[in-house]
Amino acid sequence: MASLPILDFSRFTATASRDDFLADLRAAARDYGFFYLKGHDVSPDLQRQLIAVSNAFFALPEADKLAIEMVNSPHFRGYTRAGREITRGQQDWREQIDIGSELPVAEVPADAPWMRLQGPNLWPEHLPEFRTTLLQWQSELTRVAIRLLRAFALALGQDADVFAPIYRAIPSEHLKVIRYPGQTDDRSSQGVGAHKDSGFLTLLLQDAIGGLQVEAEDGTWIDATPIEGTFIINIGEILELASNGYLRATVHRVISPPAGRDRLSIAYFFGADLNATVPLLNLAPDLAAQAKGPASDPLNPLFRDVGENALKGRLRSHPDVAERHYAEHLAKKVG
Repeated sequence: MASLPILDFSRFTATASRDDFLADLRAAARDYGFFYLKGHDVSPDLQRQLIAVSNAFFALPEADKLAIEMVNSPHFRGYTRAGREITRGQQDWREQIDIGSELPVAEVPADAPWMRLQGPNLWPEHLPEFRTTLLQWQSELTRVAIRLLRAFALALGQDADVFAPIYRAIPSEHLKVIRYPGQTDDRSSQGVGAHKDSGFLTLLLQDAIGGLQVEAEDGTWIDATPIEGTFIINIGEILELASNGYLRATVHRVISPPAGRDRLSIAYFFGADLNATVPLLNLAPDLAAQAKGPASDPLNPLFRDVGENALKGRLRSHPDVAERHYAEHLAKKVG
């Protein structure tokens, strides 16, 4: 397991190679939880445009970025300074902007506080092309993610649309545009601490600077070295729950780049409707026999209620936003 597998998505479209692709997809997801995806049909021109506007965003004056700081958004949208997001109790050394589905503020029932996560994004005033490009990228990757999720359903012996009821109404679309500054002697090398992703799938676009590492079953770390023209794909906790642990969301982390170098990455997370409940699939006997149940972590329990799981993750990762906008919710949790 020195490197991650590479899958060609064009094989899923071709009838002659579809079954072999599904077998490879199932093996890659089960054995690694991560793989490279080529043949995804996303425009290289759009990708270049995305990288250009992302770099332009991080080059904005600090005042412009702080004007849309996440602490001002109850929806956990906007800019975060390096060291302000927390993973496993430690600071992540990355600056970033979080973009979600562009939706109006939702009505929030007393028994569904996670609906406060729905709302508008915060956009930089002096970079209008950033909004246009990011929303176009989000739309394109939603298209790819749904096709890939249909492939996963078939690989698990299910109807292609078995997951559609829990994402069709209002899927969770979440983009993180991230700049990792180079290492220094006075801080940790933690770009992002070891963690799992909570949704269905993550599609990651990397630049040429490495840093992403995937934890193997024996506890060693596999470098996800950037490969031009590919996305890194990893499965999230929804697929782990739905498959009763046959598929497992894999722990991963990011090591800060060397001194004097920056690393740009753009992560897209595709998840379910916040009001959905993750189903338990009826797997074929040969697959069910290999399903060991979802991983149990008392410090990070998994919930089948999508919104509860999503809100838990946001509150843990962004304590400043939690304290400003969710103080009542935090008090109830403590009590």
